[in-house]
Amino acid sequence: MKYKVVNKQYTSRHCFVCGEENKGGLQARFYEMENGEIAGIFTSPFEHSGYPGRMHGGVASAIIDEAIGRAIMITEPDTFAVTIELSTQFRKPVPVCTELRVIARITSKKDRIFEGTGEILLENGDVAVIGSAKYLKLPIERIAGKNLEAGDLLYNSDGITEIEF
Repeated sequence: MKYKVVNKQYTSRHCFVCGEENKGGLQARFYEMENGEIAGIFTSPFEHSGYPGRMHGGVASAIIDEAIGRAIMITEPDTFAVTIELSTQFRKPVPVCTELRVIARITSKKDRIFEGTGEILLENGDVAVIGSAKYLKLPIERIAGKNLEAGDLLYNSDGITEIEF
């Protein structure tokens, strides 16, 4: 099924998951979808292997964490957050060197805390990893402090208008 992209989210220069300048990271791209979910597109390089040809579970957990944490920005665009709890369930091996999708949504939100769920999907649409998480909302200045520099958050358009799941 194809979903319309309503907004592309920013990336960061150095983030492990979305950092455009992090050559050792995933360089994932995240999109706000018409159905109110966040979708990410990423390829985990060979160096992220646990066992040969399979993504390390910690890397899979990182992409789930990032996607759920970003989902709040659909309704609260200036909200940043830090992870309080993260739980992942691994159902199928996740291959490296293959373009994959992650989907996430918010399941509850309060003034300072929100929760969500997400999944990593294989090329054929099968769910490989399921995650759930809880986050504390914080201003970016409080998270990054004096380490935040002008230009750290990048808003580049790549022309993607729909994503298929």
